[in-house]
Amino acid sequence: QVQLVESGGGLVQAGGSLRLACAASGSIFSRRAMGWYRQAPGKQRDFVAAITGSGNTSYADSVKGRFTISRDNAVTTVYLQMNSLKPEDTAVYYCNSFPPFASWGQGTQVSVSS
Repeated sequence: QVQLVESGGGLVQAGGSLRLACAASGSIFSRRAMGWYRQAPGKQRDFVAAITGSGNTSYADSVKGRFTISRDNAVTTVYLQMNSLKPEDTAVYYCNSFPPFASWGQGTQVSVSS
């Protein structure tokens, strides 16, 4: 099982940027695809981006061209660089395996003001 701790959220104005980090424990991290997900108030948790162990990436259409997922296997951390943020990006952001494990971390709140 991989343990996950997300950080880097905050309050920004529309058009701003944030960089999220997810520190993962577990010896299999480097071989496992990892993903970022988000859950807005009153909505289901949705896929945002994923990255394989070798660095191949995929994105939800709503964030393509604005968000970039990356990973550093040496420090078992996954990142999400978020640029050109919009109010509709407001959500709690989580990282997890891709596809996700049943258990989730606490997430990190991202709030974008208009």
